[in-house]
Amino acid sequence: MVFSRSARLALACCCAVALVACASPSTGGGGPKNGPLNLAFSYATTSQNPFQEMAFGAKAAAADAGQVNLADNAPSGINGPMQVSQFQSAIRTSADGVALQTLTPDLFVRPLKQAADAGVPVVAVDTVPPAGSGVGLYVGNSNTDLGRQLATELLKNIPAGATGEVVLGNDIPGLTLLEQRLAGVQEVLQRERPGLTISGPFDAGSEPSTNFTKWNDIVKAHPNAVAYIGAGASDAVSLALIQKNTERKFLVGSCDPDPQALLGVKEGYVAALASPEHWLKGYVALRLLADRARSGKPLEQGWWNTGSLIVNSGNIDQIMARQVDEASRKAWFAAEAAKQVADPKAHLRPLAEAN
Repeated sequence: MVFSRSARLALACCCAVALVACASPSTGGGGPKNGPLNLAFSYATTSQNPFQEMAFGAKAAAADAGQVNLADNAPSGINGPMQVSQFQSAIRTSADGVALQTLTPDLFVRPLKQAADAGVPVVAVDTVPPAGSGVGLYVGNSNTDLGRQLATELLKNIPAGATGEVVLGNDIPGLTLLEQRLAGVQEVLQRERPGLTISGPFDAGSEPSTNFTKWNDIVKAHPNAVAYIGAGASDAVSLALIQKNTERKFLVGSCDPDPQALLGVKEGYVAALASPEHWLKGYVALRLLADRARSGKPLEQGWWNTGSLIVNSGNIDQIMARQVDEASRKAWFAAEAAKQVADPKAHLRPLAEAN
């Protein structure tokens, strides 16, 4: 059969469209790339430690991958619409891939579809991607396990048969990952110390100044609690300061290795922190995007569980030394980061299990 020139051009265009459509938006398509890569890390805010930690990890991964132009962007405070705008800019300028961490995932369904339509691979970090987004790889710890680990550590300070009140605080009510942490805490406390009464979770506020004010009110309203337990980065900082201001001591546990929270552990105002090891999340996500672009192979699919760590009086000096600067973080995590990236199957689980 002989085709006219116009028919041949139309057929060629159809084939090109079909090839683009067949490339999975979340895994990336196309062959290997040998030149400089344009990658981005979009995250929720520059104002809090967890997100800074992930950005440090992403920066280290970009350096290890070599020839990576990394654009990291975030609002100065939690601002979902602003982050959406920044993400949309990133998918235009960082076509080799974007790692996305957000506290407002519902706002990203459409922007993530835009990334897919543009053929830009996306990895979700820390927060499970919203349904219908087309993102097939999520890098993050198990937050339910994190809560269980924190509660189990705090039980060392709560005798069997104890009665009284345990007060829970949630920095961002409705955010799934924080609710999972608190669910893990409650599961262990209710099973192991059934005589305790659990109050909350109360809204503790996310930004540091708001968090301090709200926890101050919560403690005043529940002055005789057996323990005060938070789920976010600011809680231990606020509760340590309240103890200093009131010259009282009470049992505190929370999450995230904020520098002031670590100081609270060192000084005895915080019994334990459950660290989601945010640095590893940023590192693994960015490194997987870089390796995909270099190899031309599809991204892994599923939930990549990067793990977690309990910080207490036994290891506080080591963790504070780890957190001194970016170089000390990278040196501490180097072996674990290399191990994880080299063995995907050991860390991947079905994405549905992350919910």
